[in-house]
Amino acid sequence: MQVEGSTALVTGGVSGLGFGVAERMVASGGSVVMMDINEDRGKKATQELGDRSRFIQCDVSSGDDVAAAVAGAAEAFGGIDVLINAAGVAPAQRMLSRDGSMFDLDLFKFTIGVNLIGMFDVIRNTAAVMAQNEPGENGERGVIVNVASIAAYEGQVGQAAYSASKGGVVGMTLPIARDLASVGIRVNTVAPGIMDTPLLAGAPQELKDSLAALHVFPKRLGTPADFAHLVQAIVENEMINGEVIRLDAATRMPPK
Repeated sequence: MQVEGSTALVTGGVSGLGFGVAERMVASGGSVVMMDINEDRGKKATQELGDRSRFIQCDVSSGDDVAAAVAGAAEAFGGIDVLINAAGVAPAQRMLSRDGSMFDLDLFKFTIGVNLIGMFDVIRNTAAVMAQNEPGENGERGVIVNVASIAAYEGQVGQAAYSASKGGVVGMTLPIARDLASVGIRVNTVAPGIMDTPLLAGAPQELKDSLAALHVFPKRLGTPADFAHLVQAIVENEMINGEVIRLDAATRMPPK
C-alpha cells in the first residue's frame, strides 16, 4: 500500500513517535487523523500539518472513547487505510521498594489497560472499518503497525508492568495478523529502543549521551523520523506481515 493517497489513523499522534509518523504521512501525500488525550497539543499539531490532518481527543483505555474516535476518524477522510498504534504510558516501580512496599496493583492494571487492552480495542474497531475498504491488486485492504518496545525482551529494574504490556503487544502480533489475513489486513509491530522523544525532553545532555552510548551502532539516540521511516517501509512493502522489528541500533538493555 502506498502512503500517497492513503488515510492513516495514529494513536498518541500529537507528540513523540506518533507525531513523527503523522508528519511523514502528510509529507508523503497521505492524510492523517491523530487520536490523543492531549487536546491542546492536538490543536497545535493540526495547525502544523495543515488541511490533510485532523485531531480527535481520545483516551484509549475507554471503550466508548475508542469506538467514537475510530468512527470519527473513518468519517474524516472517508475511511482508514493505515493504523499506527503509538499511544502508551511508561510508569516505573519496583516489585518491592526499599521500605518494603509492594508494587501498586492499580498501577499495573492501568499500564496493561492503556498499552495492551487499549491498543487491542483500537485494533478491533479499526479492523472492522478497514475490512470494508475496496481491496488492492493483491487483496490488501489495510495495514496496522503497533508500537512495542525492546523492554518486551529486556525489561529493566522497575519495568515489570511496562514490559508485561509490551510483551503482550509482541505476543499478539502474529495471531492478529493471521486472524485478519482473510480480509487483507497486514499487522506488524515495531519495538523501538532508546528514542529521543518528549520522555527525554527535560533530561540533561549528559544522561542522553550515556543512553546513546548503550547503542552498538550508530552511537546516537533514535528519533521519531527514524521510526516514521520504518513505518512507511512497512506500509509500502506488502510482504512484511506478522513481524516484530527491533529499531534499536543492536542494543541489548542491561538490568538498570
